[in-house]
This record gives sequence, C-alpha cells and structure tokens, in this order.
Amino acid sequence: MSDASLTVRRFPIRMFLMAGALLLIGQAFYIQVIDETYAKRGTSAGIDKVTIYPSRGLMYDRNENLLVNNVPMYDLMVVYNQLDPKMDTTKFCNLLGINKQTFIQNIEKNWRSPRYSKVVPFLFKSKIASDTFARFQESLYEFPGFFPQVRNIRSYPYPNAAHVLGYIRETNEKEVKDPNLEYRLGDYIGGSGLEKTYEDELRGKKGAQFIWKDRFGRELGSYKEGSKDTLPVSGKDLITTIDIDLQAYGEYLMSNKTGSIVAIQPKTGEILAMISMPTFDPNLLIINSQRGRVYQELLKNPNLPFFDRTVMAEYPPGSIFKTIVALAGLQEGLIYPNTSISCNEGYYYNNRLYGCHNHPHPGSVSTAIAHSCNSYFWQTFRKLIDKIDFYNPQQGLKEFNQYVYQFGLGNELGIDFPGEEAGNVPTPQYYDKIYKGGGWKSPTIMSYGIGQGELQMTTVQMANLVAILANRGSYHTPHLVKGYKNDTTQIDEKYRKLNQVFVDREYFELIANGMERVVTSGTARSAYVWDIPIAGKTGTAQNPHGEDHSVFFGFAPKDDPEIAIVAFVENAGWGASYAAPIASLMIERYLSPNDTIRDGRKRLENQMVGIDLVAEP
Repeated sequence: MSDASLTVRRFPIRMFLMAGALLLIGQAFYIQVIDETYAKRGTSAGIDKVTIYPSRGLMYDRNENLLVNNVPMYDLMVVYNQLDPKMDTTKFCNLLGINKQTFIQNIEKNWRSPRYSKVVPFLFKSKIASDTFARFQESLYEFPGFFPQVRNIRSYPYPNAAHVLGYIRETNEKEVKDPNLEYRLGDYIGGSGLEKTYEDELRGKKGAQFIWKDRFGRELGSYKEGSKDTLPVSGKDLITTIDIDLQAYGEYLMSNKTGSIVAIQPKTGEILAMISMPTFDPNLLIINSQRGRVYQELLKNPNLPFFDRTVMAEYPPGSIFKTIVALAGLQEGLIYPNTSISCNEGYYYNNRLYGCHNHPHPGSVSTAIAHSCNSYFWQTFRKLIDKIDFYNPQQGLKEFNQYVYQFGLGNELGIDFPGEEAGNVPTPQYYDKIYKGGGWKSPTIMSYGIGQGELQMTTVQMANLVAILANRGSYHTPHLVKGYKNDTTQIDEKYRKLNQVFVDREYFELIANGMERVVTSGTARSAYVWDIPIAGKTGTAQNPHGEDHSVFFGFAPKDDPEIAIVAFVENAGWGASYAAPIASLMIERYLSPNDTIRDGRKRLENQMVGIDLVAEP
C-alpha cells in the first residue's frame, strides 16, 4: 500500500480525535469558568441528610374519643462555624430559660472526637416546649447557626388508662445498634402498653432532605434539586377496644384500692376496660424536663403503680375456678345436673374436717354453684383425679388439666399487650417433684379443686374464662385494638379466630343458671341489679401475706351477654364484700341507656368509692 493512500485513510481518524479533544476542552471551560454551580460544589464539604420526623399515630377509644394526641416539641440544632461571635448571648439564654454556663457547656464540644464537627449540625438543646420556642422563634433570625428540628410528643386528653396506653421513651444503644431497626440515639420508641406492642404501626416512616453544604457548613442548595428527598409517612391511628367512660368509672370505683378489673365484650373478645390500681395520670410521663424526676418517684412508690396487675400479677382464683371443675365433671359423666353431695359444713376425710360455710343442701350442680359449696367441688375434683385409679392420680390429673388448658389457663393468652404472664397450672410432674417418689393422691391436692394452692391465674385469664362461660363454650383471644382509623388493614387473624372449648353447650347453660342464682339468692346478692339479669360467681383468694383477696366475675345480660367482667380487690376479704358490688356497678354503668347509676344504687357507689383498702407496703 502506498504512502499516499495511508495518509488519506488516517486523515478522518485525526479529525475525529481533534473534534473530541475540542469538545472536552469546551466542556471543561464551561464547568470551570462559566457555570458557578459546579465551582461551588467543588468546594463543598459534602451532603447533609436532614431527618424529617413523621407524626406518630394517634389512639382512639371504641367510640372514637381521642385518647392519645401529638403536640409539637422542638430540638434546637446548631452549626458551630456559622455562629455570630457578636450574638447577644444574654438575650438568647433568657429566651430559652438557661444560664450562660449551660450555653457554654452546650456549645463547646470535644472537636477532636469524631462525634462532633464544626461544620455539621449537632444538638444544642432538646425537648423545648412549644410555648418557649414560640417566644424564641421571634428572635431566631438574630442567632445565625441555630435552627429548629420539630418533634412530636404525646399528650392525653383523659387522665385514665395509663397502663393500657403506655408511654414513649428515648431509644437505647442496643436498639440503635440493631441492624433490623432504623433508630438513632434520641429517637422516640414505645416503652410500654400499646405504644410498645404497636410500635411498628404507630411510628410511621421518617422522611429526609439532602442539602449541599460547603466546607464552612453553609447551605448551597438542595442535592439534585430535591429529587432524592423523601416525605415522612405518618403512623397509623389505632382504634382501641377500650370504652374510656367505662375505664374512667372503674378507676373511680377502685380509688384507694389495690387490684384490677378487666371487662370484655364476649362476642368479640374486645377488652372494654383494663384497670390496674394504683395507677397514675399518663400526662405525668410526657417528655419534658420534669419526666426523669416523676419517673423515679413512681418507680420508688411502694404501692408499685408501674406494676400492671391485669397481666403481670398471678393469683389463686378461688371459687370462680369451681365452674371448670363442674364442667369437667359433667362432661366426663362423673356428676349429673341433679347430683347431690352431702355437706355438713365441710368434707370429712381421714378423720379430718375440710371446712365449708353454712348454706342450703347442695342437691344439684346449680345449687352447689349458687352457694359455692367447697365440699361439693372437693369431692367432684377427687372423682376427676381418681377417674383411672386412686393409686394413679397422675393420669387423672393429666386428663383434667386438658380441660383447664382449653379455658386458656397455664399459658399466655396472647393478648396484644406486653408483659403477660402465663399463670400456673400444677401438673403431675410438678407434684411428683414436690412429693418425692409420687407420694401424693387426690386428697393431697384437693385445694386445687377449689381454685387454691398451686393454681395461679392472671386477671385477664379470669376475664377470658368468664367470657367463655358467657358464650357457652367459645371465645376470641382478648385484644385491645379493633382496627385502624381511615385504614382497611385488619387486626391479626388470631384475634378474629373463634376458639372452641369441647364441653357440651347444655352444661354451660346449667352453669349459667347456677351463676344467675349466685346473684339472686346465693353468695353475691350484693351484685344484684333489679332490671339486669347478671350471672356471676364470687371467690375468696388466699393471701399468705395478709387479708384474703376479694374476687367476683360475671356476665350480663345472662341470656345475651354484652359484657363479661372480673373484679379483683386485694386484701379485701370475701368476694361479696367489694369485688361483687364493684363489678355490678360497672355492668350497670355499661348497660344503662345513659351510662348512669340509678338513684337506688348511688349509696352503694359512694360506699365503694369511699373505702380505703390500700395495704401498708
């Protein structure tokens, strides 16, 4: 190939390379000389991500009364390099209610630490109340380098249901380091109650704004014109199952008492009221400068106001447990509706009298329930335990416990609430361990048959038991949230599922009839309301540390129940003394057309409120 032809072929290539070089030179000239945007970005120290906090979901009661609200609170941020050395620090401190020493402590940091930079915003002061910030904001322009970050804290229109609603707190280091969580120090998180259980639904999703800044921390504009910015997503608003008027009334009745009340709508498992006493005003724990002191005072209170007795306290249930013994005995064919068992103020066995109170002869299951005959249920329980053989109580107890477990005892129910305890159902293994070598028989454990001894239940379990009796053998797992406001998301399927107890309905009807007689002519006449048919059962729970506990559970109306309730009053003696009248007043208040107590029962209401039963710590 000749030199001339080579030259001709190389010429287009050279021209293409020259054109490309000129284009690159022109682009560089435009970026460096003409377009100042890129010059600014070249001197930039980086991009700041500003977090935009979402509104936390609100909470309503079942009638959509607002229970938990949000109010704004402010964190004051500062960029050190943007401070004006001539700023009026006296005015600044007066507006925020701080002294100059605090100002210096908050502004001067260890600049050698990687935690701080003079060009990156850091927290100067947190938890500034909205009224304080409103005064400060008018003069904010005088203090360059400072800017607010808006947060939301809780407020409570009602001074009730503190345990149920819970509180929020700041995140701890463990939560911040958890890679599955998106928290950082200073964020708020549900610390107890529904705030904790429904944290994922309530917290919402943070938004973010990305800002170009130069090496002096000065803003240059939005990064990529805001295309990477995201808006916050508010948390879901909860519609709780609580009836706040009933909740408040129950707390009023339990004034100066220790104990708990749980009321359930039997058909749905929705909890209408969940009261643990003593309690406190939830507004005491809003996030402000006084919170730490108040929290410590409540924590040190010897009456344990933070201890939620509805799910954490475990008690022997007393005679309310006799309903399960009766149902098991009937289903097993060991007793019949008209089975008569003698009781001469007790049960004699092996030359020992196991005492019972004076009452009419228990000639039927209903009569035995109505008068809470210990002798009747001790002997029925023995029949259940000795079903296989007197010398093989292990198998009899194992089979009896299968009934007990069906009623939700011995395990957590799975309520949508933190801290639930399981209670205790004594097993053959449990007794074998106590009585070495299996040296126990049905008489040894008779106290179990009347709800005493090793049997332990929470108040929520007791309420669920009476809801099962109200439904004649079925229940929904108790829960505190029925849905979300303006959101079609359904609650967890386990709260919508109907659970069945495998005892014939006719036997439940028999127990319900006996429980109605408890109120009309038996041990709980103090719970009688003339126009509301109430079915109930009293109990007296043993207390090794003092006066016995007063227990009552019931449902109403008897044949189409709308409410099932348990009242447990510590150190109050007989179930009929306090628990029964308190529960009946709650039932009357809930079922009355105008949510009122009739004049004829006002005296009882005043009596219950006026009694002080708080035991010395």
